[in-house]
Amino acid sequence: MNKKESKKKILTTSHGIPVGDNQHSTTAGATGPTVFEDVYLIEKHAHFNRERIPERVVHANGGGAFGYFEVTRDVTKYSKASFLSKVGKRTEAVVRFSTVAGSKGSADTVRDPRGFALKLYTDEGIYDLVMNNTPVFFIRDGMKFPDFIHSQKPDPASGLKSLDSIWDFFSNSPESLHQVVWLYGDRGIPYSWINMNGYSGHTFKWVNSNGKAFWVRYHFKTDQGIKNMSVEEAEKMAGKDPDFHKRQLYEAVRRGKYPSWTAYVQIMPYDDAWNYRYNPFDITKVWPHGDYPLKEIGRLVLNRNPENYFAEIEQLAFSPGNVVPGVEFSPDKMLQVRVFSYADAQRYRLGVNYTSIPVNAPKNQVNNPYYRDGFMAIGKNGGGEPNYEPNTLGGPTEDARFKRMSYQVNGKVGSWKQEEHAEDDDFAQARKLYRIMGADERKRLVSNIGSELKRVRPEIAARQIGLFYRVDSELGKSLEITVGVKSEE
Repeated sequence: MNKKESKKKILTTSHGIPVGDNQHSTTAGATGPTVFEDVYLIEKHAHFNRERIPERVVHANGGGAFGYFEVTRDVTKYSKASFLSKVGKRTEAVVRFSTVAGSKGSADTVRDPRGFALKLYTDEGIYDLVMNNTPVFFIRDGMKFPDFIHSQKPDPASGLKSLDSIWDFFSNSPESLHQVVWLYGDRGIPYSWINMNGYSGHTFKWVNSNGKAFWVRYHFKTDQGIKNMSVEEAEKMAGKDPDFHKRQLYEAVRRGKYPSWTAYVQIMPYDDAWNYRYNPFDITKVWPHGDYPLKEIGRLVLNRNPENYFAEIEQLAFSPGNVVPGVEFSPDKMLQVRVFSYADAQRYRLGVNYTSIPVNAPKNQVNNPYYRDGFMAIGKNGGGEPNYEPNTLGGPTEDARFKRMSYQVNGKVGSWKQEEHAEDDDFAQARKLYRIMGADERKRLVSNIGSELKRVRPEIAARQIGLFYRVDSELGKSLEITVGVKSEE
């Protein structure tokens, strides 16, 4: 160890134990699922979920409406999920739209990804699809999520948003490039929530009634058409009407102009995943439509406003861990962490009995958990029935029909980088996205990014421009000129 290394502060857990890897969660093999023994990962997320009260840690500012999901195509050969069981079947739904980084009360029209969270009250329980309006994300491993959000939140010293922090994180995280090009392009500021798409980003597993599995990604395409806001319009609206997006949704539903989305999935045969050119479980990458085309499955319609915003929207709680029979998880490292993190955040924010709040409660007749007591235990609290299992006193029992499909994992347990697929790099898909943009959109992209990089430390700007050079030399050169900083490349 040289002198420079010996002076570095060593990152530790809250118990003072040195951390060996703060970039990659511990998984069973490079593409395998996360293992529960990664105590630092769990500690990191458990602390992160408890950092702010009472608003959400992320997606604090938002609004929503109620409606239904209707099946329009037969997909029973792909999934046995009851809500997909026949064409024409309708399932009650609620959607919450939001910005990611801003606090409650912040302006709707800032440049930020938009949350698009869908709760379906199916006859087999709650199914949550926690989506965004972009098909990719900034990071691929949940280990880095608290750090990413901290970089977007106010600086701990000044309490102000810090462009240095934002671009310092991006410039040290090449995997963010694809999402950054999306975010700073024209779709970075949608005109309204009803004029944007929703994407699962994550890969899920569908299982049919014969036990055959498929990998899927969801796409909800707006029927109102994509419409975006210019930087100038957005800044003006932030001062004139910071709740513009909430107002647009509320007024559309109130006037009977019910917004709708056509729902599609991309379907990948189960065995394709292991040798596909990209890691199909990497949320920083899309599946090209030429390889896996969109297949229509249904339609989402919003036709009722909340009667009370706090009761029905502020207390609304989602978790990607809420899946129904016929839908299962994938080895997506971000999804694996969110399955734990979202529900844990709601237990802290709303209390351990948050699923008893009407807007979060399942509406199917069979709902027999063994959970009792805790803060805000309401209703009969399980009455006098046993709260343990196994028992011979009439308590509910498991049903083997609903066991999830098993799948094989292999490899050594450790913190792994993603280096398993032929074309897994952080630049190719960002490059393709940039090159399909028209000349005017490219100019706006450079202007949007450059306006921020001009205000960050030169060494950070230089590092980030160096990454953009690796996306496309034209993009890198244009930013050098705009920002007035030479890249590190």
